[in-house]
Amino acid sequence: MEKIFHILLTGRPRSGKTTLLKKIISKLDNCGGFYTEEVLKDNRRVGFKIKTIDGKEAILAGKDIKSKFCLGEYRINIKDLNKVAVKAIKEAIEKNEIIIIDEIGPMELVSEKFKEAVLEAFNSGKRIIGVIHRKNVEFLNNLKRREDVVVIEVSLDNHQEILERISNLLFSSL
Repeated sequence: MEKIFHILLTGRPRSGKTTLLKKIISKLDNCGGFYTEEVLKDNRRVGFKIKTIDGKEAILAGKDIKSKFCLGEYRINIKDLNKVAVKAIKEAIEKNEIIIIDEIGPMELVSEKFKEAVLEAFNSGKRIIGVIHRKNVEFLNNLKRREDVVVIEVSLDNHQEILERISNLLFSSL
């Protein structure tokens, strides 16, 4: 069997994909990249932020951002997406064993630079652990169908099982 380099988590909104990814990150030594978090105001989601593994933060999308790019009620901050997330992917390709990408989804795909960086990462020979949107979009489908990718469906009740499976995948094939 060919080595599996890339692990992509997918699942319904609020199934805990990023929470699970952060648990995985805490067990890794040499990773770089980024993950996203909700921006809350009065316990209501008003946007999303990008957080790099090395501590930088930026706004990915928000209800009150000025941008020609939007998804639902959120306006996408393509400038910070390119400046922070794309840069984090490229730096991880250069410096790290494992590249973290959360999320590869509709908001991020408005950026051609983001798509180019993702493809560069997938073809770099480095391992990727990330989150991929469930949407039926050609770019996402092409990543999911790659022979060097395993896609794992996340639900609220299978986190421990997935942590064990990912641990086995990572450490049996390193």
